[in-house]
Amino acid sequence: MTSIAERALSERDEPVHSEAGERNPSRGAAQAYGTEADGSEDLRRRELGDFLRSRRERILPQQVGLPVGGRRRTPGLRREEVAQLAGVGVTWYTWLEQGREINASEQVLEAVGRVLMLDPHERTHLFTLAGAPIPSVEVECKGLPIDLPTLLEKLHPYPASVTNGRFDLLAYNRSYQAIVGNLDDLPFDQRNTLWLMFTSPTTKKAMFDWDEAVRRMVGQYRANMAEHVAEPSWKCLVNRLQEVSSDFARLWRDHDVVAPENLIKRIVHPDLGLLQLHYTNMWLAQHLPIRLIAYTPADEATRDALDRIDSITPRPLP
Repeated sequence: MTSIAERALSERDEPVHSEAGERNPSRGAAQAYGTEADGSEDLRRRELGDFLRSRRERILPQQVGLPVGGRRRTPGLRREEVAQLAGVGVTWYTWLEQGREINASEQVLEAVGRVLMLDPHERTHLFTLAGAPIPSVEVECKGLPIDLPTLLEKLHPYPASVTNGRFDLLAYNRSYQAIVGNLDDLPFDQRNTLWLMFTSPTTKKAMFDWDEAVRRMVGQYRANMAEHVAEPSWKCLVNRLQEVSSDFARLWRDHDVVAPENLIKRIVHPDLGLLQLHYTNMWLAQHLPIRLIAYTPADEATRDALDRIDSITPRPLP
């Protein structure tokens, strides 16, 4: 299994440093570093600053779309570049790295984490050091069945994926990646089906019924978001999509809501041709909107094509 969930499943028994929903900055830090009486708050802020600086220095300007320019005195991105890309003030971000006593909202932490290309484990570490609730995707991953990797591989050569209410791709098998594209090479925050449908030309071209598919997905997202309207990660994805896609913005304004259904998906693959796939939703966890989606052939041509899936090299995305 290749997935965001893989690391979470392997670390399920590790201690959790802060509780989801905890908003007191001192509590998560106190669990990891001691009590306030012995200076844990100062230590937490210094550790947060050191962590941000180390992540910033490993990112090359061209990785985030900035010109290489002239000679740089320090490796990686400059503080002002991180601040600009994350949409925060330069002074505020500088103080954050310097370990000053300031508060960071969940939405701002999400934005900084995206700019620094943090993986889910690093993002959880960032939120813990900042005393913020752990991102919901990490909580969801830890609730997945321990034998999920085996289940996904047993479905091969039929494609299968595991997704949550935000359409984050938590796990997928080799067949799914061969059809959809090389998800492994994407940053974790872009391994999201809704994001790819509106921002990836490769994904859009492959979807035979793209207009109907995105209409349904936006309606499902709005319905799912009803229970998460105050959560920054949900609002942040909407804001990002509205900024980059006029099609998403138009559909979002319609306020349509749609429930998941088991239907047929038609995908045009450059090597396998037109694939007609039944997709079936199977929920994996109580009280969490996590579902396994299995794709099975709807005709003999698709069945024959899937028998050749091992010969396919996943296409680059987006």
